[in-house]
Amino acid sequence: MEEKIQKAKPIIEEFFQKMGLEFDLSISLINNETISVDLKLKDDEWLQKKEEMISASQLILRNLLRRKLGERIYLDLDINDYKKRKIKYLKELAKKVADEVALTKKEKILDPMPAYERRIVHLELAQRPDVTTESIGKEPNRRVVIKPYP
Repeated sequence: MEEKIQKAKPIIEEFFQKMGLEFDLSISLINNETISVDLKLKDDEWLQKKEEMISASQLILRNLLRRKLGERIYLDLDINDYKKRKIKYLKELAKKVADEVALTKKEKILDPMPAYERRIVHLELAQRPDVTTESIGKEPNRRVVIKPYP
């Protein structure tokens, strides 16, 4: 699997160099299948719309790697630790709202969020015996509902 990283690294570097970005790059393999790319930009002005830019870059880069390497590639791109901070925020939000729901015995509906963010909330609260979660609505307006456990 180290071979996969060695093949992918120059492609990833070239992708961001062609965008005219100055960066430091760290690549690792998660669970022997997902290439984790941690990009540190010298100037994050490029990231005005962080989530959209990271998502779009990840999609383009994953497709580029699949085409150039000729194999199925799973890619997780994080730029300037945006995803790490977002995950931490979502876990804290989930705990805070769950505590409130457990105390008041009234359900709370979170703002709409993408599937991967809803999954973080569901997983964070899965082991709590005092609350339960479910997703409601249709994309792109699906939300997580946190309810007191019956």
